[in-house]
Amino acid sequence: MSQIKLAGHLLCANAGEASTVASHLPRHIELTRAEPGCLSFDVQPTDDPFVWTVAERFTDQTAFSAHQARVRASEWGRATAGIVRDHVITTEP
Repeated sequence: MSQIKLAGHLLCANAGEASTVASHLPRHIELTRAEPGCLSFDVQPTDDPFVWTVAERFTDQTAFSAHQARVRASEWGRATAGIVRDHVITTEP
């Protein structure tokens, strides 16, 4: 099976969106890292206070799809739905 890797950025439009990310992120990271199949999950601020780097790795497509479904139904998903995500998803052996 191939691992799924996501790499990219959260691009906040303003201080309000950046504050939303900062306030909801710790719980989102905690929940994601506890998911079956999550190998790594990191979201870090950059020098730009409105931009965050995102790096995710899951064991396979099933685990990644389950993560995406959980996120859509989560508080994080609702709170950050309007924030631009710029990322690339790849598979690796």
